[in-house]
Amino acid sequence: MQPTLILASTSPFRRMLMENAGLRFSAIAAEIDERAIEDGMPAFERTGEAVARRLAAEKALDVSRRHPDAYVIGSDQTMSLDGVLFHKPKSSDEARRQLATLAGRTHRLNSAVAIARDGKVVHAFVSHADLTMRSFGDRFLDTYIKSVGDKALQSVGGYQLEGEGIQLFEKIDGDYFTILGLPLLPLLETLRKLDVIDA
Repeated sequence: MQPTLILASTSPFRRMLMENAGLRFSAIAAEIDERAIEDGMPAFERTGEAVARRLAAEKALDVSRRHPDAYVIGSDQTMSLDGVLFHKPKSSDEARRQLATLAGRTHRLNSAVAIARDGKVVHAFVSHADLTMRSFGDRFLDTYIKSVGDKALQSVGGYQLEGEGIQLFEKIDGDYFTILGLPLLPLLETLRKLDVIDA
């Protein structure tokens, strides 16, 4: 009998990716304060990759302590540009400012996964994607923000690549699943190695 699998998230996007892959799992939200954890890290360690890795681990560990016999998947995504970390915008105005900053430039998405069991991380990795936004003017940006509405507040970059956000880009280097926030191919390979799913 295969062990229980838990996704330490209620993200509809991550849940959909795992369901579409045919995985049998339950979803339980981690109860952590992401900003407090990030703020507690030494400033020199607060890189996009390190923050994503730490938050993914903390999510997995939080749920694993409550469900020690299960394999728990924690995941997190950060976005960085020139050493600056971006977070989910809190308003349409903030989303607009973020997108204006990203226009014509290449930013990096860091998607981390940590798998925990019995309160310990047993495997972790980070995948990257580099996305180049095209240059666009205020008129397009205003139309875009108005069109997507609150969806601009649901992702770290203020865009959703699987929707109208694709219009913002001219070049993408990276795995589609990494961009969506769950690097599915390396995750599936890891679950097979751990005998959580059939090889």
